[in-house]
Amino acid sequence: MAQHCGGSHVKVLVKAHCLFLRKSSFQPPNPNRLPSNRRVSEQVSMASRRLSNIASQITPRPSSSVAEIPLPSYDELPPFKNYPGCAWGVWGQDDQLGTVNLLTEAVVQRAASDEIRLGRMISLNWPINFPEKPLFNRKTPEVRMIMKKEEFGMPRDDEIHINTQSGSQWDGMRHIGIFEHGVFYNNTDAKSMQTGVVPLPNPNEIDPSLARIGIQNWATHGICGRGILLDLVGYYTKNGDKLPYDPWTTHPITVAELEAVAKYQGVQFRRGDILLLRVGFIQKYYKETTAARQALSQRPETFAGIEQSEDMKRFLWNNHFAAIASDQPALESWPSPSQEKLLHQTILGLWGMPLGEFFDLEKLSQPALTQADIRSSFHPGLCT
Repeated sequence: MAQHCGGSHVKVLVKAHCLFLRKSSFQPPNPNRLPSNRRVSEQVSMASRRLSNIASQITPRPSSSVAEIPLPSYDELPPFKNYPGCAWGVWGQDDQLGTVNLLTEAVVQRAASDEIRLGRMISLNWPINFPEKPLFNRKTPEVRMIMKKEEFGMPRDDEIHINTQSGSQWDGMRHIGIFEHGVFYNNTDAKSMQTGVVPLPNPNEIDPSLARIGIQNWATHGICGRGILLDLVGYYTKNGDKLPYDPWTTHPITVAELEAVAKYQGVQFRRGDILLLRVGFIQKYYKETTAARQALSQRPETFAGIEQSEDMKRFLWNNHFAAIASDQPALESWPSPSQEKLLHQTILGLWGMPLGEFFDLEKLSQPALTQADIRSSFHPGLCT
């Protein structure tokens, strides 16, 4: 995970089904010293005890952690002025994590115990140079491959200059707040945030205002838990039917649709789940011609995504997802009907929930995988 102090976005390399390995004191046997029967028995007994200890460590234990604390429903959350559903203070007035607080040790342990079965890794990362022509008038990534001086053995370096909205990304709490009132998550004043090139001469002495609600807080904590894939593309096309919407055109996806997909896939949500939505942008991008891909950045941005409604906010908050991401450029239907209805403001500004965009869910959604062994839930890890 590439991140920097006080940043508003983070570049990610996301893999599903990460296999956790524990360090062992095992030593290879000496072929010149064959163990006696008694020694074998002792070793078997020791191995059994170690396996029992490992099992107890990966089994969730009751705790008084955040996972056990009752949380208010969406309708119980107070408003912030004219914006309903404000979660400021749910995890404390100086909270830096938002809904990532839901990813407690107990939640992560249960996810690892329940979901890691094969140890298979699938990258959800979309390269930094996709789309080829960036959307929303952002800078085109520049990658330079450099050959150093020959007398040093011709070592090579890379230089990468990007806008962090390229490829797979997490939108952080500094990305979008409540525009109308000039504040970000937990009532952080927009005017307190520095802009431009900010030098950090001493990493042990960082300006607190620079670090406040910066994305490095999520990176330090980690985003790791049970992933839930709701595959809308697979759901609508399972019988050979055509997708009933164009992922590259404004189209609101309703709560009823998400619940129908979850029911079809046999998914039951748990607190702290990481919700992934396959809506179809990347699938279409792969299928389109080069000319169509390049033309995408030249027209007004219109995309399918989740609807901007109070019902959608209730669905997302009341299921207590720790994070949400999709394969779309904006997660929500774009453009929003109005600035006030923009879901980014609620998800990031009022809840502090990581919002992922351009996640490549194509391999994860392959029928041979979802039906045979990966299913609709899995264990995502952010690989640094």
